[in-house]
Amino acid sequence: MRWRVGSLSSLLLSSSSSSSLKTSAVNQGAQRRELFEVFSPEVVELGKDKSSKVKPSFIAFVLGGPGSGKGTQCTKIVETFGFKHLSAGDLLRREISSNSKHGTMILNTIREGKIVPSAVTVKLIQKEIESNEGHKFLIDGFPRTEENRVAFEKIIGTEPNIVLFFDCPEDEMVRRVLSRNQGRVDDNVETVKKRLKVFAGLNLPVIKYYSERGKLHKIDGVGTTDEIFERVRPVFALYEEAIK
Repeated sequence: MRWRVGSLSSLLLSSSSSSSLKTSAVNQGAQRRELFEVFSPEVVELGKDKSSKVKPSFIAFVLGGPGSGKGTQCTKIVETFGFKHLSAGDLLRREISSNSKHGTMILNTIREGKIVPSAVTVKLIQKEIESNEGHKFLIDGFPRTEENRVAFEKIIGTEPNIVLFFDCPEDEMVRRVLSRNQGRVDDNVETVKKRLKVFAGLNLPVIKYYSERGKLHKIDGVGTTDEIFERVRPVFALYEEAIK
């Protein structure tokens, strides 16, 4: 399938040669190393456990930039196919609101402008998987980076069965983020576009990896909710026996 001009996939292609994004990735790597140095031994150990003993029956990753519509489609997928929906962002927020020791550390990490280590996020996902043994899972907005992907496969001990990538024109995603008040308080056209480029740069290795493994399903994210879902439905129909 050809890439459409102006879509997130166009950003993914162009971002691979962006020196500014490479610099950002280096800086983020330094932040991760610093974070592991200041984390208590308990949290560092959180990412060193052996892979999960409970293997889910089916895993679908759902990827897409801000405003791509993946959240809305996740709701439809859950209603239609009975998946357990896991959002990495929601799990982190829930851990923070629990006032647990790890939640406090996550909150402090975010406040300091650092990145929560992949292992910490994956362990939260693992906890949900193990508490819903045998279920099929829709994991929303994860992995965002190659580091996320590697950590997931190491800790959970498996790969996703499929990966959905909601591809949408940049201008449409910007319009959705601004009109639906999904962005940050200081968002404007330029800041949203910058966020999309950063997102695309970080996601490029993940998208390419799963595409090469034949697991990626690119969904056109333009249209009404129902129109887009009719493009999603056939993907799951291919795995009807596995997701029953």
